[in-house]
Amino acid sequence: MRDTRESRLLLVLLIAIAFALITVDIRAGEESPVDGARQAAAAVFGPVEKSVATAVDPVANAIGAVRDSGERHNRIATLERENAALKAKLGSDDQTRSRIHELDEMLKRAGAGQYGIKGAEVIAIGAAQGFSWTVTIDAGSKDGIERDMTVLNGEGLVGRVATVGPDTATVVLANDPDFTVGTRLEKTGELGFATGQGDRALSVQMLNGKAKVSPGDRLVTFGSRGNKPFVPGVPIGEVVKVDPSRGDLTRTIWVRPFVGFSRLDIVGVVVMPPREDPRDAVLPPKPEVKPTPTVTVTVTPSPSASVPGKPADE
Repeated sequence: MRDTRESRLLLVLLIAIAFALITVDIRAGEESPVDGARQAAAAVFGPVEKSVATAVDPVANAIGAVRDSGERHNRIATLERENAALKAKLGSDDQTRSRIHELDEMLKRAGAGQYGIKGAEVIAIGAAQGFSWTVTIDAGSKDGIERDMTVLNGEGLVGRVATVGPDTATVVLANDPDFTVGTRLEKTGELGFATGQGDRALSVQMLNGKAKVSPGDRLVTFGSRGNKPFVPGVPIGEVVKVDPSRGDLTRTIWVRPFVGFSRLDIVGVVVMPPREDPRDAVLPPKPEVKPTPTVTVTVTPSPSASVPGKPADE
């Protein structure tokens, strides 16, 4: 088209008409008089636009993928961190379940013996105040803990309180070489004194040299005057060896403690002794020993076997 005076007037007129239609369309809203024309145009040009969009989409998606790759990488890293945190949480949940089980067993022992206990957590282990086998617990005088109180857990006797601070206390363990506790044999009531031997079995001197003791027999604490340092009835351990009797006044036996001193975690300090001696009530029931089945073999003589005094071919 040539640039003439008529063409310029036509262009100005078309622009003016376009602005007028836009103005009318905006002011009329949904009742716009050009809505029909718009729908007709959409019906004509819509398929063309869709075809163009379909052709362009793969390219646009590729560009978007490149643009979002950094965000996806960050998201993957976040998910990996969340998975690691979840695994750690599962591990801590296992530990929590284990500690809940320990606490539950300790409460069962305390309930069976009617002991009033103060729960505590072992926060340190090692030598302290000259003792070779000790632990530190997170309970002290502010919690009602006093010196020479019995300490137990869900397995049995842990030790006794040796020193007390405002917020912590030191416990001498039952396997300490300087540790001694009075014992009573299950059922028979035979008395003795157990002494710690470090990481070995406890040494127990039975007061009766002729006492009948067998491996598998169990011992509990005899108790002290005034229930300090030991309350009665706390499980100590199981007999694993009995020295032969030589006619002495006493007899030595060896007892494996119920408590695993190297894995202490939750313990209880007996702050209120029982009203009466629980005797063997705190000991858990012994597992039932199933009898070993006896196999009987019957031998039946063969019909072809030879009879004495008679020829084999007869």
